[in-house]
Amino acid sequence: MSKVKGYIDETVEEMKNKVSWPPYAELQNSSVLVLIGSLIFALVVGAMDFVFDSTLSWFYNQF
Repeated sequence: MSKVKGYIDETVEEMKNKVSWPPYAELQNSSVLVLIGSLIFALVVGAMDFVFDSTLSWFYNQF
């Protein structure tokens, strides 16, 4: 059990002193960029799905 406590203590110490955390403004900018990128990707995939669905429906209705 002492190994687990030592591991947790070392992890907390490393997170406090050795990790370089980005400034809050940079974190906000990165979050907005990820959100916009995700929305664009979702729109592209949705448009492709719509086109493929419409095309296949048209194709199968021809027979």
